[in-house]
Amino acid sequence: MKTIYFLRHAKSSWKDAELSDIDRPLNKRGRENAPLIGRLMRKLKVKPQLIISSPSKRTMTTALIVADKIGYQEKNIKIDMDLYGANVAQVVELIHHLDDTLKNVMLVGHNPSFTLIVDYFTGKPIDNLPTSGFVQINFDVKSWRDVKAKNGEMVLFEYPKKMAEETKPGKNV
Repeated sequence: MKTIYFLRHAKSSWKDAELSDIDRPLNKRGRENAPLIGRLMRKLKVKPQLIISSPSKRTMTTALIVADKIGYQEKNIKIDMDLYGANVAQVVELIHHLDDTLKNVMLVGHNPSFTLIVDYFTGKPIDNLPTSGFVQINFDVKSWRDVKAKNGEMVLFEYPKKMAEETKPGKNV
């Protein structure tokens, strides 16, 4: 069994038009939602053996915040330049080259590729992987090379707005 957690970076700031896209930081909502999703992951016992992040400031900040909340050592986060602007084929290629001793991995990256890759692996389209959203997909395979289109099962799909809706007063009454 192999498990991949796809985590989209938290909400980023567009305040400084002079910054390049790769250098955009998190905005206020992003700085609030990243720890929130990290605490949810801890509660759900999400324990990746490896976290791989895009090199952008917003993804790295999200990865660092979430790693702290789930007890993953910051120094072990791997940066993969190819995750920045990656398409589905590039993400699949990255996954196929993972070490087979790893059973579960978290990728921290961007849309549209993360929404599209969830659709690709599960065959069950999601409209959008929102900022700070994460998906857990399990694969009944022994090797990462056997992770293919439509052979994954989506086990979790969580994001801050969903969490807020589930905790509204009167919900489940």
